[in-house]
Amino acid sequence: MTYDFDKPVPRRGTHCVKWDEAPEGVLPMWVADMDFETAPCVIEALRKRLDHGVFGYNYIPDSFYDSIIWWQSHRHQWTPRREWIQYTSGVVPALSAIVRGLCKPGTPVMFFTPAYNCFFSSVRNNDCRMVEFPLTWSPDEEHYSIDFAAFERTIVEQHVYLFILCNPHNPTGRVWTREELTSLAEICARHQVIVLSDEIHCEFLNPELGRPFLPFAPIADAAGCQWVVTSAPNKAFNIAGLMTSYIITPVPEYYAAIERARNINEVCDINCFGFIALEAAYSPEGEAWFTQLNDYIYANYRLFRDTLKAAVPALPIAPLEGTYLAWLDVAALGYDSQSLVKYLMEERHLWVNPGDMYGKSGFLRVNLATQRANVEAALKRLLPLPEISEVNS
Repeated sequence: MTYDFDKPVPRRGTHCVKWDEAPEGVLPMWVADMDFETAPCVIEALRKRLDHGVFGYNYIPDSFYDSIIWWQSHRHQWTPRREWIQYTSGVVPALSAIVRGLCKPGTPVMFFTPAYNCFFSSVRNNDCRMVEFPLTWSPDEEHYSIDFAAFERTIVEQHVYLFILCNPHNPTGRVWTREELTSLAEICARHQVIVLSDEIHCEFLNPELGRPFLPFAPIADAAGCQWVVTSAPNKAFNIAGLMTSYIITPVPEYYAAIERARNINEVCDINCFGFIALEAAYSPEGEAWFTQLNDYIYANYRLFRDTLKAAVPALPIAPLEGTYLAWLDVAALGYDSQSLVKYLMEERHLWVNPGDMYGKSGFLRVNLATQRANVEAALKRLLPLPEISEVNS
């Protein structure tokens, strides 16, 4: 079956954060929320549940766990056990519960920067000490890398207890290699650092990359590194509003501590539609739909990158290996990113995110998970780039 991702889906007036928080006439390419209808198999399963008409308290059936195990095993060649899995209402609540469960106030928690903005708040809201470790960016090579010697030195000097890994990385779009993940795991094992791997973007993979996404857990096990993973179908199937995610850890003490934190934070339940959507998404039918979606999104990326590069060859763009979020180095051209975002909103009616949100000024993050007509419209609003003096004044 062929799916039509060009089909416009009007979202204004649906209490949609992405569109209804944008002024009329502004094209929103900011928050990581797709503009596509979810997979038909998910809609069908939800409609069947809706037709029942009773939406009382529910328990989570074995089929929920079976679906996660099947999906991870089938898609990523990694088979977690049923007793390792617990559910919660989203990956951000999961991050907070894990940090709260495993760390005392004041505990040093490290992550790469630039970073997904909720990493900052999850650490800060749990009264832990934030340790930011900057990735190494080469604008000439358009590549992000990890200085492993500095990484290990920082762990030792800052007495890091928990490291939050974003795998694939938001906002840079890196899909970490086996060598990189192995080095991370070995260093963290050597210094008894627990790794929390956020893998919510793991399904999005550039078809031209030539290598698979690698879940952190089996690599960590081989290195003797302790780990916790959190993920969800929310990004891949555009069902974040159904508030469902999961946490996986094989360590009983971590499991118990996180379970307690979920209860303290009151994020220990999911609604009667969320688990049904997950089961429908994590299926052969869901996978077939997602495969076509992934190809469509990366065609959007190629159009976006090629058009920008043809117009502004000097603009460094991080290669989009994973996620659907383009990352542009506008500082290399002399722009102040916050000023440029303000200008684009007010003068070009285009809403993108400044890198400052992610701890790295001078960059823009652009969401490409939308109909191609919107990508084309965004490029027309973005180009030609305005005069630097006009923007930075």
